[in-house]
Amino acid sequence: MRKRFEDKVIIITGAGMGIGRASSLAFAREGGSVAVVDISEPDGNEVVTQIQDEGGKAVFIHCDVANSKDVQRMVAETVSAFGGVDVLYNNAGVVRYGTVVDMSEEEWDYILNVNLRATFLTCKYTIPEMRKRGGGVIVNTSSVQAFASQRTVAAYSASKGGVLSLTKTVALDHVDENIRCNCIAPASIHTPMLEWGAAMFVPDDPAQAIKEWGELHPMGRVGTPEEVANMVMFLASDESSFSTGSCFFIDGGLLASAL
Repeated sequence: MRKRFEDKVIIITGAGMGIGRASSLAFAREGGSVAVVDISEPDGNEVVTQIQDEGGKAVFIHCDVANSKDVQRMVAETVSAFGGVDVLYNNAGVVRYGTVVDMSEEEWDYILNVNLRATFLTCKYTIPEMRKRGGGVIVNTSSVQAFASQRTVAAYSASKGGVLSLTKTVALDHVDENIRCNCIAPASIHTPMLEWGAAMFVPDDPAQAIKEWGELHPMGRVGTPEEVANMVMFLASDESSFSTGSCFFIDGGLLASAL
């Protein structure tokens, strides 16, 4: 039986842990050749090793996704390794907390660079390669906080709102080239980034903090990286062939409950 991503080349940023790791493994298990892109070499190589141990195809590419030269090199190395690019999943992201008064300009720039500038750069340099293949698919990671925010996440919410708007424009600009672009909007997902936030806010009992955050969702829990990976694969596959310029929620009913 043919797997969904046989003969497809997938770039995943922030692929060394959390959602990126789960997505890398999932795409590889469905036959894809995966460029595991991360700034952490140990994390990235660990994912590649696991994929290869399972009989899949992957390479690790070290990349600062906010750096133009790094992104251009990353795309070139992907093409050299696998012959082209069919799918780009912009997963890399960071969060820092603070109001616009409290947050330093350096922190603001860091968050916007990793979350939004990097999405621009990876799209900029992968789309020409997708054209050579006759089309492709881009999936960007926005957030529920592009729609309904909370306190002390000014930069993060701004960056994710930007990703949402950029997704729509990229979709319209390249629809005639058979390139689709959608984004996802996760709520709380149990990743190392969520654990970091929980430990910062409730250092004595971060697990309890995650439990309480989960209870804010109508489903009564936080999501898993694998659940996000399933949505990303759907959007990257021909199963979603009539979807572009849209945002798909993975939020356990969170935004529905706020309406």
